[in-house]
Amino acid sequence: MNGVLIPHTPIAVDFWSLRRAASARLFFLSHMHSDHTAGLTSTWARPLYCSPITAYLLHRRLQVSKQWIQALEVGESHVLPLDEIGQETMTVTLIDANHCPGSVMFLFEGYFGTILYTGDFRYTPSMLKEPALRLGKQIHTLYLDNTNCNPALVLPSQQEATRQIIELIQKYPQHNIKIGLYSLGKESLLEQLALEFRTWVVLSPQRLELVQLLGLANVFTVEENAGRIHAVDHTKISRITMLHWNQTQPTIAILPTSRKIHRSHPGIHVIPYSDHSSYTELCAFVAALKPCQVMPIVSRQPCSHYFQDHLSPRLSLPLIPDSVQQYMSSFSRKQSFLWLLKRRLEKPRTKGVVFEPLKDSAAQCQPDRDPKKVKKENLSPALQIKKQLLPGLCSIDWPGLVPFSRSAGASSAVSSPSGLAVHDEKFNSLKTGEELSIGPHLGPTADEDDPATTGTLGAWVDQDSLSSSHRAAPRATEFRGLALKYLLTPADFFQAEFCSRSFDQQVEKYHRALAEVQNGSLV
Repeated sequence: MNGVLIPHTPIAVDFWSLRRAASARLFFLSHMHSDHTAGLTSTWARPLYCSPITAYLLHRRLQVSKQWIQALEVGESHVLPLDEIGQETMTVTLIDANHCPGSVMFLFEGYFGTILYTGDFRYTPSMLKEPALRLGKQIHTLYLDNTNCNPALVLPSQQEATRQIIELIQKYPQHNIKIGLYSLGKESLLEQLALEFRTWVVLSPQRLELVQLLGLANVFTVEENAGRIHAVDHTKISRITMLHWNQTQPTIAILPTSRKIHRSHPGIHVIPYSDHSSYTELCAFVAALKPCQVMPIVSRQPCSHYFQDHLSPRLSLPLIPDSVQQYMSSFSRKQSFLWLLKRRLEKPRTKGVVFEPLKDSAAQCQPDRDPKKVKKENLSPALQIKKQLLPGLCSIDWPGLVPFSRSAGASSAVSSPSGLAVHDEKFNSLKTGEELSIGPHLGPTADEDDPATTGTLGAWVDQDSLSSSHRAAPRATEFRGLALKYLLTPADFFQAEFCSRSFDQQVEKYHRALAEVQNGSLV
């Protein structure tokens, strides 16, 4: 994931882990490539700022609700609040990043100074003519796309790489051309090739929808045999597909990328066409801006030492205004609650019981058990109901069950698996402020994030002990708890799944049966 939490601010860019971004309030998306949207799903429920094209793609492809997407016009400055009362604000300006449709750089200005986040970008000298950068502002922190920040990697300009592709295609006038691309990007290259060779470019329906949105020339189609240039997913360029394509029509494949790729077939050609800035372009960009510090966006590739000669003196750390600090801390607590609630609700539901009619169940139990002996046994009412409703379990010896004692009022319970402890999580309701109980569940005694312990939680349901005497008639609300705590058992013992739509009927049936058992024990 290529994203950042900007220190001493409530700003997160291309960073979608709410657990790790608990103090963030403002979320920004630079573009729609998957390495910048990792963790961003249709369940996202925070205000999110991006360009208009990215906003469209975000809703269409990831199904993020429109109510959370805030589209900001590119090339304009926008004022956003940094606290709840609007006392502290910042200005953000979106600058075209020349990377893919909708990609932008973010220029943040506020109490923290001036921060430029490039996202993925391909530098052009025209970027320095943008009004936001032309005024000679001092950039305090530059978050730089360092994908190609390697002096040993020499890349041609996009114009030169396009010329190489055109010359290659001219050598194969009778061949079909497969261009291997990602799901987003290089649409302008396809347009230029179509105009150069006067042929339709065949696209997938999804990409065709995108190019129509961009307002490119009408040179694209989804008709498979309409043109000789086909844009395909880069993963389809392989030896097997090349052999298949060449069985019907001579075909070559072109991968326009700066990455090192193994050529598995002689018809596969790699052209160093990149949407990321080259090393020389990065040096020119940093030298023109003269920031106080450079932070790499791709954290696993340090690059700051390449630009030491182009940096301005560093400034002291900014003081966070009280209103912003208070909002960040309160927002952090709210985020922790929401993350914990989401984690609790997303746990897999335990399989339960599909209840059978009481008469049939009782009739099935008759051959196995003597009714006179059942009446004489001092078992808990809940266990007697379990034996009536679950005839298949009548012969099972449940470990951990103890007889019900009238004098001591002892409780019957099913012991939890070893290594697990019972937790009862309670939260405050967001609307009313009242205490909200999620209910007991089984949790690991070790760290909950450990996959070795969390993997088995879905197979168990906690069964609390019944601590009331059989003479005391429980209230109606207690019957619902008993139904959940006593009648739900480990899923390994059952074939049928629990039917939630008839759950209320099953609880009422349990209520009546429990009352009958209690009345019979009092006789």
